[in-house]
This record gives sequence, structure tokens and C-alpha cells, in this order.
Amino acid sequence: MSVRKFRIAALAVLTAVVLPAATPAVAAPARTAAASGRGAPDYRTWQADVKEAVAPALPWLRGRSAERGGKQAIVLDIDNTALETYYHPGQADKPVLEVAEWAHRHHMAVLFVTARTSSSSARQELQDAGYPVDAICTREHGESKEEGKARCRKELTRDGYVITANIGNRSTDFIGGYYEKGFKLPDYDGRLS
Repeated sequence: MSVRKFRIAALAVLTAVVLPAATPAVAAPARTAAASGRGAPDYRTWQADVKEAVAPALPWLRGRSAERGGKQAIVLDIDNTALETYYHPGQADKPVLEVAEWAHRHHMAVLFVTARTSSSSARQELQDAGYPVDAICTREHGESKEEGKARCRKELTRDGYVITANIGNRSTDFIGGYYEKGFKLPDYDGRLS
């Protein structure tokens, strides 16, 4: 077996394994009066915190895109991650959109895993906001958010995707593995879900 085929086979085996040690990189959110207990922070503070949280994603993806093999992909949560649901419903969260656009230009699939239970309205909303959408996986009725998102990443991996980056804002976006590296946006202790 050639070295290249061996590396691809090894990568395929690794992606089929749950990676419980995969912990998301977390940016320390700004401590404002809003963030410390009175509700969600103002928009400017949130955007600064989002930029800080996703800043390491592009260098990570650049490194991974240089390593060919498998169908590389990123996974994005939708509400208050890909879209500014709390502040400007239906609008793209620009720092996250920039990551998605970079991934798309570099032949990585842009996948969405959401706690929503309908993909048709989500797909249209994401496309209207400017996102490339290769696939959306939604939570099934009766599933918890955590169970649904873990199932979705597992199914996407079984479909042959290598999830190189997983970006979300809640702990439920990261439980259950099936991704290489996580990037957690702030949720201010659940005040911005």
C-alpha cells in the first residue's frame, strides 16, 4: 500500500471514531455589565467576541486544506452562530460567513447542524444571508439538542465528510465528537442561545 493510500485510509478510520477529547477553542468573552448577568451584551461587544473566537479557525483550515484526502468540511450551527438571530434575524454573522466563504473557495463543504426541526426554511434563510449550503442536518422530533447534533455529525461523517472545524455557540454544539477541532462562540452563560 502506498504511503498516500495509507494516509487516506488512516484518516478515514480516524474520522469514523468519536473524538471525545476534541474540545472547542473558547475565546474569553468581554466582561460588560450585560455579559455579567443583566442579559446579552450589546452588538459591538458580541461581534468583538465572535471575531476573537473564530480568529484561529482560518489558520487551522489553511493547514488542513493543504492536507488532501477525504471530503473536507466545516460544520456551522445556525442561530447566533451563522446568523445573527438575536440581534438581526436573518442576517449573516459576518466573521462566521467569512470562514464559510473561505472554506467554500478552497473546496471544503459547508454543512449546517442545527437544533431546528425544519431544513427547508433554514436553507432559504442561510442562502438569503449569503452562505454556501452543501447540506443541513436538523434535529428529529423527540431528540434533545445534544443528541440531534451528535447524530448529525456522525451521519455526515458516515457520508464521507471529514469535519475539520465545528463552529457553534452552545455546549450542545460540541458534545459527542465527530469533528477535529471546535471553535466556540460566546453564549454568555446561555443568555445568547
